[in-house]
Amino acid sequence: MTVLSESAIEYLLAFADDEHLMGQRYTEWIGVAPFLEEDLALASIGQDELGHAAMLYAIVAGDDDSAIDRLALLRDADDYRSSWLVEAEFPGWEHTLVRHWLYDAAEELRWELVSGSTVPGLAAAAERAGREESYHRRHADALVDALLGVPESAERLQNALTEVLPLALGLFEAVDGEAMAISEGVATAPFESRRSLWQARVAARFNGTDLGRLPAPDQDRRRRRSPDFAPLMARMREVYNLDPSAVW
Repeated sequence: MTVLSESAIEYLLAFADDEHLMGQRYTEWIGVAPFLEEDLALASIGQDELGHAAMLYAIVAGDDDSAIDRLALLRDADDYRSSWLVEAEFPGWEHTLVRHWLYDAAEELRWELVSGSTVPGLAAAAERAGREESYHRRHADALVDALLGVPESAERLQNALTEVLPLALGLFEAVDGEAMAISEGVATAPFESRRSLWQARVAARFNGTDLGRLPAPDQDRRRRRSPDFAPLMARMREVYNLDPSAVW
């Protein structure tokens, strides 16, 4: 097993935690999405994101399933590095769809940054994730395109975008040690360096949305948990807590 520096671990855990919690949020819509096709689509997308999280946790912890489970489910809240975007519990389907589009547009750029990583297994994980993410983006694009063509749904999406965007900007917040991780070859550049490209894509997709008027995101949120984190984690741990000693 490769010994990773603390900076590399911080970098990888922030990525893994985002993938993990995003996958969990997708699963909450299975069976209650607006139509059957979305139940199936979100089940598949959520499974992919959980798989991506597992790959990243495995790079940190090795292929020990119990160690991966501990990273995913059993750390103290303050030890998670997830963004508030993936922790947030949104009130409506339109918010979920907007988050889906914004997150996957950013995720594409994030995987590209580690596609040539020197960390064993990370470049291969990026290659696999890149193939799967292309389908996620196609799904989000098709649905957003269809709904933006209808005045009522377009208004709902734009209103949701206004609420979700400030949280989405927090995806690009640097984790502790990011500069050191980059110097070690974990990634090729800071994630923040891709924010302007992501913003241009957002503006193009959502009819010229002006991101320049958005307030700067609060800093250090990756070290602070949002109010929605605790109830989400409680749901995620429900089965485990029935019998922590069980082997599945």
